[in-house]
Amino acid sequence: MATRKYKTSETVDFVIVGSGAAGGIMARELSMAGNSVVVMEQGPRMAPGQFEHDELKYRQLSGITNNPVLNPQTFRNDPAKPAVREGRNSLTYARVVGGSSVHFTANFWRFHEIDFNERSVLGPISGTGFADWPISYSELEPYYTKVEWEIGVSGLAGASPFDPPRSKPYPMPPLPVKSSGVLFERGARKLGLHPFPAPMAIASVPYRGRAACVQCGLCNGFGCEVMAKSSSVWTMIPEAEATGKCEVRAESYVFRVGMNARGRATGVHYFDADRKEQFQKARAVVVCANGSETPRLLLNSATDAFPSGLANSSGVVGKYLMFNQGGGAQALFEHPLNEYKGVAVTRILHDYYDVDPKRGYYGGGGLDARAAAPLGWGQNVPAGVPRWGDGFKDYLEAYTRSMSVSGHATSLALETNRVDIDPELKDAWGMPAMRVTYKDHPDDLKFAAFLRDRAVEVLDAAGAKLIEPGDVSERRGGVHLLGTCRMGDDPQSSVIDKYHRTHDVKNLFLCDGSSFVTSGRGQPTMTIEALAFRAGEHIARFAKANEI
Repeated sequence: MATRKYKTSETVDFVIVGSGAAGGIMARELSMAGNSVVVMEQGPRMAPGQFEHDELKYRQLSGITNNPVLNPQTFRNDPAKPAVREGRNSLTYARVVGGSSVHFTANFWRFHEIDFNERSVLGPISGTGFADWPISYSELEPYYTKVEWEIGVSGLAGASPFDPPRSKPYPMPPLPVKSSGVLFERGARKLGLHPFPAPMAIASVPYRGRAACVQCGLCNGFGCEVMAKSSSVWTMIPEAEATGKCEVRAESYVFRVGMNARGRATGVHYFDADRKEQFQKARAVVVCANGSETPRLLLNSATDAFPSGLANSSGVVGKYLMFNQGGGAQALFEHPLNEYKGVAVTRILHDYYDVDPKRGYYGGGGLDARAAAPLGWGQNVPAGVPRWGDGFKDYLEAYTRSMSVSGHATSLALETNRVDIDPELKDAWGMPAMRVTYKDHPDDLKFAAFLRDRAVEVLDAAGAKLIEPGDVSERRGGVHLLGTCRMGDDPQSSVIDKYHRTHDVKNLFLCDGSSFVTSGRGQPTMTIEALAFRAGEHIARFAKANEI
């Protein structure tokens, strides 16, 4: 199908920066409302058959993710120390049409009601930016439902006693349970816990013209060549293009938002595939670049009116970075489990979702059952296992009998945890690179250790023959990039309002993980997409009323 092509000299209604979970939805919602839209994506557009199951390339050599050679970062755990460029980037995300929705694991938990008002319920936490969201779960619930039905989520409504209210069931049944799910459920039920089928953004049956999952076993970190994974490149973007109003411009690296003397965004400066500088005119700009690239773009778009970064009169842009802590355990069983087939996760539990004041520290989350891919198993050898010879051979051959229980948890918002601009390092295009500063709050580590211990208990109850508790340590990076342009009613302490409009620039909108006020319990993509559906509806209304 031939898609719309706009000239850079044409003033389109919206330029959207990023084509991932939020950007794809925003493109569809705004183009279906009759607006002209150009979506800018840093990476290439790949057809289904171009995705590979090459673990070395995709996990170690930045097959579809940000390459540390071209897109370097620096890292430090203390703002008083110099940041250092390391061999691998701290913050990882896809650079491809579809963004990180292409390579995500596809765990699709809704946030619960408590996630939006924990500050009011629990009170302040000293030394943190712990705050309520300016919206509630009930306001977002219709959009969670829209995600499930428009994007496509498999699951079983009512299976968890801890689930928040919902207005409709899932559109597809759960995916088939794997050996890890059976054992996880067995162990959890012995302990009086409440495991349930994992909601996944993967088609369990043919859905909206896409095939059902073929159980290839490589979801986490990989694109889906049969389009069963509900990535924006297979779901929202084709529907946006079908309107005849939307162009997706791949290999277009936006490096600055254009501004005029009246304090309005005029479009975006970008490098095309030949690294030539271009400018696309627009009535409004929507940045959906992720929780690290969005603040970097704003900081690199500083003007005389905004010397500390665009839309940054609050000084909050880039601050309150959150990752989600973890904590889990790995185990071997007597018989083969053959976890290399099937989706990553088929059973989860939320018994520990809420904060328990009796523990004496903040933290909540969930557990799920999963297994490493073969190369990951071979590379992450536990302490004490030989790296060569018969002992190493025995370890490798034990892979088919292995599984793990993984924890997914909260991270507190700290002002010192942030993305800003490195004073010296540049990327391959000559643009200032990002500097990451991050140190876990002590409560994050305490709760991660709590979940690790619960994982050990579940595996032991399931009959594991050998259990290796995971290491709980300071995070040096992540893929859940949250909180760096937080949402709020007060322009002095937030970057965007509850409709995702920046407080400072009335025709500049931000929508991705950067808008999060709290981290949730470890699976943010569904909430990012629900927020995008809600924001798209409001922004389209603003455009129709000529309020952009």
